Amino acid sequence: MDPSAPLPPSGPPPPAGSPETPAAAARRAPRRPEALLDVRAPVPEKWRAPLALMPIALLLGLWSLATYSGYVNRFFLPSPTDVLDGLVQLLVEQGLLKAVGVSALRILAAFALSVAVAFPLGVLMGSFDAVNRFFDPIVAPLRYMPITAFIPLLILWFGIYETQKIAFLFLGTFVFLLPVVVDAVRAVPDELVATAFTLGASRMQVVWTVLVPAALPQIFDSFRVMNAIAWTYVILAEYVNPRQGIGYLLNLAQQHSKPEWSLAGIAVVGVIGLLTDHAIALVNRLVFRWREQAEQ
Repeated sequence: MDPSAPLPPSGPPPPAGSPETPAAAARRAPRRPEALLDVRAPVPEKWRAPLALMPIALLLGLWSLATYSGYVNRFFLPSPTDVLDGLVQLLVEQGLLKAVGVSALRILAAFALSVAVAFPLGVLMGSFDAVNRFFDPIVAPLRYMPITAFIPLLILWFGIYETQKIAFLFLGTFVFLLPVVVDAVRAVPDELVATAFTLGASRMQVVWTVLVPAALPQIFDSFRVMNAIAWTYVILAEYVNPRQGIGYLLNLAQQHSKPEWSLAGIAVVGVIGLLTDHAIALVNRLVFRWREQAEQ
């Protein structure tokens, strides 16, 4: 056999008479080690879990080395076991589960209010340019204002109790959700609108039967970002007159000089954020399954 001759392709040969597509040829070709760094190429299945676990293991290793060796004072950076002990203390002694529930209810209330206002307003602004030009000078600057700067005003207007916290969370999510709704409605292809008018649809029928259904997947996708923003802002909201919630526990950790409580509370917020993010993504795939089928 001539060593310079090309090797036969691996895998079963394509059926006779049907030319092989480049995508099929790429899938049958053996994966090279450097394929992990190919531009926009999917990572092979066997490498996905190791790549996800390696940075976590590296972080835990460096953290353990720095704390258990005594290189870093454990008062300033508690060890992993200290944080686990702090987590148990928060669960048993400080009512962590109840605090999570209180914070989650505040987020749900503010998020529902934000959707109730931003969704119809964003649909109208994205559908009718006159409505957009009327409201945009008011709502556009809000995106560039520091939301935390409104806390003193919200305390003045709503007091220091529940209404102030929900108002702060509403403001923090509303200013990000509204432009997403407007952009999603504007991104609907003009051909769909023209076809609906050709079939005799009225303006409001076009809005609610064409623009809104076509924009819903992108709007629902943005809920994942709103969820992350809400779990970030709820800590700030609960720092005002702290009595319940995760923000209260983090404030308690500061008062009692318990850094292990602080790290445990921060970790709990991160885990809850990831779980709710995956839940929203799952619901998105189930409700808008037709979008994935259309993309395929």
